[in-house]
Amino acid sequence: MQPDAYILTELKSWQHQMQKRPTLVDALSKSVQNRINAIIPEKVHTAITTVIKKMVQGVLFGAQYTSPKPPPFNSFTELEAAVDRRIEFYKNAAAAEGGITGAGGFLAAMADFPLLLSLKLKLLFDIAALYGYDVKDYKERLYILHIFGIAFSSQKHRRAVYYQMEGWDDKKAGLPDNVSDFEWRSFQQEYRDYIDLAKLAQMIPGVGAVVGFVVNYRMLKKLGLTAKNAYRMRLVQQLEKTEKATTPAGKH
Repeated sequence: MQPDAYILTELKSWQHQMQKRPTLVDALSKSVQNRINAIIPEKVHTAITTVIKKMVQGVLFGAQYTSPKPPPFNSFTELEAAVDRRIEFYKNAAAAEGGITGAGGFLAAMADFPLLLSLKLKLLFDIAALYGYDVKDYKERLYILHIFGIAFSSQKHRRAVYYQMEGWDDKKAGLPDNVSDFEWRSFQQEYRDYIDLAKLAQMIPGVGAVVGFVVNYRMLKKLGLTAKNAYRMRLVQQLEKTEKATTPAGKH
């Protein structure tokens, strides 16, 4: 399947965005986030860290995240239409869940963390399967965590993760089979820093439901778009590699 020209244009734009160097605005945003972290109760930080740690372990070792193999697609456009439908489904599910938990105050907002994480991960596993990747493979699960990390992190960290993801199909052959080498501590810190401000607002009485609805919807939208481009990148790189290998010498 060959991607349409507009898909390649969107992919190049995303790749350029991922490789941008951090700006002064990014540095200021990180500084503000650090100050916010300082005023959030430690029990909130501890709860979030525990949930994220369990999530990472569940992705790498667990069997709860699986997706059925999809039927074959006739075109890249048909494939991406199926991906868009899954993203839309999870955006609406996350928005509804965020609105309900946001209306319930602090304890309900805290319950939103594991529920939202579960929806995000299920979306990523479904998208990976739609693009034809075996989510039972540990190295594919590691790629999913990289997508998660690149979607919810500072520009500095995002740029570093992007370079780890580039050329993944060549790199994964050299990855160790021992999953304990994955640096989940920096992963969870980046994700926690990214969402703390939004989730703090969700705990405010009177506005939590609206904030939860909007924030969750936007997070799933951002994650879906990131995953689409991450898998587009791999498929395009595979196509280019195949084309190069099958082109007679002297015609490159």
